[in-house]
Amino acid sequence: MQYPKTLLAAGLLLSVTFNAEAALTPYTSAGESLVYSSVSDITWTGDANLLGTLEAGNPNLVSTIISTIGSISDTPNTYDTPANSGHHTLTTADFGANGLVSWFGAQAFVGYLNTINYGGSHQWALPGAGANPQHGYNQTGGQFGQLFYDELGGTAGNKIPNTANFANEQAFAFYWLGTEASYPPSSPSSAWGFATHVGFQYFGPKYDQVHAWAVSPGLVSAVPVPGAVWLFGTGLVGLLGLKRRGHAG
Repeated sequence: MQYPKTLLAAGLLLSVTFNAEAALTPYTSAGESLVYSSVSDITWTGDANLLGTLEAGNPNLVSTIISTIGSISDTPNTYDTPANSGHHTLTTADFGANGLVSWFGAQAFVGYLNTINYGGSHQWALPGAGANPQHGYNQTGGQFGQLFYDELGGTAGNKIPNTANFANEQAFAFYWLGTEASYPPSSPSSAWGFATHVGFQYFGPKYDQVHAWAVSPGLVSAVPVPGAVWLFGTGLVGLLGLKRRGHAG
């Protein structure tokens, strides 16, 4: 099928507009606050310490997560139950106060979000560390590094910039990533994470209790169309209408 040149040009302009727009877009889906990232093409929970917030409103949440998820599968390591079995049985020891969790607890948390279809998605996960994760500053191959450096404008050695797009950002914290460490440089008893107080990516033992921030691929719900693009689209419809009337005449 051959498309009208005006339509092809319009599609190209819209594509350039969206690809060049690196801003985070906050919106609401199924009553929950979410933020779409155009750089990583993922959706973040609007609450950067959602587990802590949910725990504060539900004293039975941890027991519910444990009973719902049960165990976490991973690369066999010494923290499995039994050791090196490839499965870690969840206990209350995987959960601390104010949203702090072990890597296993973090995995259980995002799994729980999927069971309740949080915000309309059942594809929640921890952010990835990238295809070839490395220690250090300015690591933008992973989703958290892209958020910190490319979208929030963070700089190496400084804390994550505060933004109105998110609530409860933990500015002096370590957030778990979903990527397990491997040997070398470490072992599967460790997993990657991101330090928000300095913009540094590194790995730590899976039993450490730090924070978790969930992401879902793509758009969980339609992002409102920016005004400029909407106007362009309206004009495009008008042009196509004129073109049809011209052919009809």
